[in-house]
Amino acid sequence: MIKNMKHVEKKRHLAKTLTWRVLATSDTFLIAWLITGEINWAGAIAGVEVITKMILYYAHERAWYRYSKLGVTDK
Repeated sequence: MIKNMKHVEKKRHLAKTLTWRVLATSDTFLIAWLITGEINWAGAIAGVEVITKMILYYAHERAWYRYSKLGVTDK
């Protein structure tokens, strides 16, 4: 363990994940609304984005875990 590193509970990670998802999806909604001028289209795009980004994030995380050795040491 890294010296002076504090313990971080999983609920902090979950809270950060959820607040990030709200922020990122709001950004997608706003951009889609500005481009299309249609609030219904913006909502549909943001709704799809929530699902696809969670799936992509999970696949990305699993790939990093399985294939990447970046920052992993045998200490």
